[in-house]
Amino acid sequence: MAEAQRLVAERPIDLVVLDQRLPDGPGHALCEPLLAANATAKIVFITAFPTFDNAVTALKAGAHDYLSKPFELEQLRHAVGRSLAMQALEKVERVQEYQATREVEGAHLSGGPALDPVRRLVEIAARTTSPVLITGETGTGKNVVAKSIHHAGPRAKKPFISLNLASLPESLVEAELFGWERGAFTGAVSAREGLVELAEGGTLFFDEIGEMPLHLQAKLLTMLEDREVRRLGGRGARTADVRIVAATNAELDELVAAHRFRADLYYRLDVLRVRLPPLRERLDDLGPLCEDLLARIAGKTRAVRLAPGELERMARYEWPGNVRELRNVLERAWLLHGESLRPSELLEAAAQDRSPSSRVLRVAPASQPPATAEAAPHATLEQIERRHVEQTFRECGGNLAQTARRLDVSLSTLKRMAARFGLKGAPRAAIGSD
Repeated sequence: MAEAQRLVAERPIDLVVLDQRLPDGPGHALCEPLLAANATAKIVFITAFPTFDNAVTALKAGAHDYLSKPFELEQLRHAVGRSLAMQALEKVERVQEYQATREVEGAHLSGGPALDPVRRLVEIAARTTSPVLITGETGTGKNVVAKSIHHAGPRAKKPFISLNLASLPESLVEAELFGWERGAFTGAVSAREGLVELAEGGTLFFDEIGEMPLHLQAKLLTMLEDREVRRLGGRGARTADVRIVAATNAELDELVAAHRFRADLYYRLDVLRVRLPPLRERLDDLGPLCEDLLARIAGKTRAVRLAPGELERMARYEWPGNVRELRNVLERAWLLHGESLRPSELLEAAAQDRSPSSRVLRVAPASQPPATAEAAPHATLEQIERRHVEQTFRECGGNLAQTARRLDVSLSTLKRMAARFGLKGAPRAAIGSD
C-alpha cells in the first residue's frame, strides 16, 4: 500500500483495481488520497471476504464496483469497462453543465437604459410560448436576446437549439431540421432525429430566418400550426413541443413583397417582435457595455479599464459591426495595451486602412471634431455605403465570399446588397458612382 500511495501522490490515476486486504493495511485506506488526487477516479474493490460489512465499508470509501474472489477474468473486464464508461459519461455531463452555465451567462443583455424596452419585451416573451421575431443589424446581439428569452422562462432547463440558416446549404436544411428515417436517401444507413426533436420541450432558434428556402417555409408553418413533425422518409408524424424564436437582419416584409418569404409564415412568426437598435443609436450605452464586455474578456479579478477620454473618442465612431465589433476591438486592445486600454487607436488605424469612401466615420483625436465631411461632403449614408461596397467588390476581383469577409458581413447580407447595388457576375472595369 505504501508504493500505491507514492504513485497516487505523483500523478492522478483514473482507475484502480484494489484488494481489500493488503500486506501493510486495509485497501480502503488508499481511497481518500486517491480521490483527493482525482475526484473522478473509479475504484473496483476485490475481496475474498464478501461480507455485508466489507461491502458497506468499500462503498463508503468511494468504491464504484465490488467483486468477490474467485472471479472470472471476463467479470473483471466487464467491471473495468463499466467503470470507464461511467467516467466518460460523467465527463460529458460536466461539459454539458459547464456549457449550460456559460449559456446562461451569455444570455445577459449588456447595456444601459437604452435597452430597457428590449428587456421588457424579453420578460413578456419569456412568460409565453408564442413565436418571437427578433430584428436588428448584424452584431447587435439577436442571439443573446434569444437565449435571454429561453433562460428567463419555464423552458430554461430544456434544450436551446440554434440553427443558422445562412450557414447551411439549402439541400441540407430539411434533413438537419426534421431528421430522417433509414433508407430515406442514399447514405441514410440509420435513422437520425432532427433539431426539432432534439429541442423537444425547449427552444428552437432560427438565425437568419429570411434565408430559409421557400419549400421549407411551408413545412415550418405546418409544424407551428399542427405541432407535429415528420422525418424525411417517415410515414408517421411526431409531436413537436418546441418554442420557436426567429431572428433576421433583413426586412421580412420586403422579402414577402418580393415573393421570397411566405406571408402566412411571416405573420405567424411576427406575434411578438423585438427590435434591437444598432450601437450608433445607443452610444450612451458604450460605458456600461465596455464595463460588462471587459469583465468577460479579462475576467472579473483583473483591474482593466479604458484610458481617460476613450469613451468620448469611441463615441465618434459609427460602429457598423455593432456590439460584436466593439467586443472585438476591446479584446484586441486588452491583448495589446494591458490594463489601460486605448481602443480608439485601433479604430484610427483601421479607418486609415479603409478607402476614403468608407461608410465608417474616421475617429478624430479628442481635440478635433469628427471629420465626416472629408470623405463625402454631400453624400447620403446610402451613397457612401454603396461606394464602399463597390470598391471592396472590385478589390476582391468580384468574389462575393471574399468581399463579405472583408466587409465583415454574412454572405446572405452581401447578396442582398449586391442585388440592391447591381453587383453581378465578374467585376466591371468601372462601376458608376452616384
